Amino acid sequence: MNELSVKAMDPKGFLPRAQLEAAFFYGLFIRGYPLQKLREDIDVSPRVVEKWSRLAARDPHYGQLANQLFTYRKRVLAIFDTLIFNEMQPTSKTQ
Repeated sequence: MNELSVKAMDPKGFLPRAQLEAAFFYGLFIRGYPLQKLREDIDVSPRVVEKWSRLAARDPHYGQLANQLFTYRKRVLAIFDTLIFNEMQPTSKTQ
């Protein structure tokens, strides 16, 4: 495994990349892409989770990787949802 692969799997590096990815999807939302479609694209579908679970039962290493991917996707979705929530909040004007 080369150094780039190790860095890509480093959980400490997930947050900045997750923020960048969430920002990318937020930019698509600002440009008019449907919110639900974007959320579906970010999230891991139940069908995919089922497939990952079957594969993980045969290969523990794959299970660990699938868990990292699942956690990453959920983190991107949470950041994206926060950006959307902040966008939908009415701005308060101070006098």
